[in-house]
Amino acid sequence: MRRTRTVEVNGVTLSYRREGAGPPVLLLAPAATRSALWDLHQVPALVRAGYEVVTFEHRGTAPSSCPPGPYRLAELVADTAGLIRALGLGPCRIAGSSLGAMVAQELALTRPDLLVGMALLGTRGRLTHFLERLSAASATVIRSADAVPPEYAAVTGMATLFGLRSLADDEFTRNWLDLATQFPIQGDGPAGHYAATIFPNRLDALTAVSVPTLVVGFAEDLITPPQLCAEVAKAIPGGEYVEIAECGHFGFLESPDEVNSHLVAFFDRLA
Repeated sequence: MRRTRTVEVNGVTLSYRREGAGPPVLLLAPAATRSALWDLHQVPALVRAGYEVVTFEHRGTAPSSCPPGPYRLAELVADTAGLIRALGLGPCRIAGSSLGAMVAQELALTRPDLLVGMALLGTRGRLTHFLERLSAASATVIRSADAVPPEYAAVTGMATLFGLRSLADDEFTRNWLDLATQFPIQGDGPAGHYAATIFPNRLDALTAVSVPTLVVGFAEDLITPPQLCAEVAKAIPGGEYVEIAECGHFGFLESPDEVNSHLVAFFDRLA
């Protein structure tokens, strides 16, 4: 089992773990999600491929500090930059999902010197009206989650995270719902994460990204629809785009082998 350590960055304590040996890869988790999600598939695959993998909890996810929200995306970007500097990782490869991907693409704008390249899983450079209201409503519900039955929150949340194939798999849904019901997402920290995903159109700004970029979209993703992912890849000079079929927002859990093969191949090409 990997040992959990902490580091002080930007006035908060960030909890992190390291595994493997080789060039470092930093993985950034989605909103309101523990970094242990990467341990299921991505950490083992990257370690086998010869990389050192670092995961950490964003501010707002225990045991990292959970200061009052809402959080600004810029704060999470600064935390990530501070972590890379404090651990001596830079320049490094980085991969993020959802909120983690949005942090990564902003980091590429503010501190490109810290990155060798980045892989963005389920990202977006702009919001539709529906997605803006979804993020805002999610933050409100999570902040007052005691009024929402955990089972209802788990079921409705699962409908936005996974594709139709996974939702039709009874064993998969039972296991996920059991876990989600036992560990409900609630409180100011997770709500702050969702608030951080509400930001102005960044597509024009992303044309200034100078690091190699791979964008992975998921065909049945409701939260970061594939067309919005493709827009990010198109905006970034030289950006690559791949789309994984029959997967939702958490496609890296639904089709891990396919996702991991793209990550490893991309990271292996970087100098």
